[in-house]
Amino acid sequence: MVRTVEIERLSVVSSKPFEEVVEGINAGIGHPDMADFWKSARDAGSLAELETIVARSVSKAGLMLFVQFDHGGVLRKGTGRDIPRIVRFVIGNPLIMKQMAQHVPDAGSYAPVTVLIDERHDGVHLSYDRMASLLKPYGSLEALGVAKDLDAKVEALLATAAG
Repeated sequence: MVRTVEIERLSVVSSKPFEEVVEGINAGIGHPDMADFWKSARDAGSLAELETIVARSVSKAGLMLFVQFDHGGVLRKGTGRDIPRIVRFVIGNPLIMKQMAQHVPDAGSYAPVTVLIDERHDGVHLSYDRMASLLKPYGSLEALGVAKDLDAKVEALLATAAG
């Protein structure tokens, strides 16, 4: 079976310096030690214990960093230049993913989500593919409601970081 998924991509352009935008994203998400996080999550004996582990790991907005990639660093190798600057953040919350995947298992393909920050001639772009658009074709109102809440969290994070 092949399913067509139409993606809504939100892009916010900031006039702030690249480093400040990246700092703004980092300030709005939790930064757990991922090896410890996954060990604790695996060893959790109950959902309540897992919820406690996640609560310690996420920011006030309920989001945490899973991994960060310096795509620009890869692109700059061999050029001797300091551009382009592109960073990919993979962020989310395992409990939010759980709520979506209970209704749409394929949500696990989309969560955690990606925020891409890249510097262009017109400013620093913060881009995000809306989870609600990814889950809409599956027809689950429950998963869609959770996805819309996640989108609101991520979009507020981008707006704050963009200034």
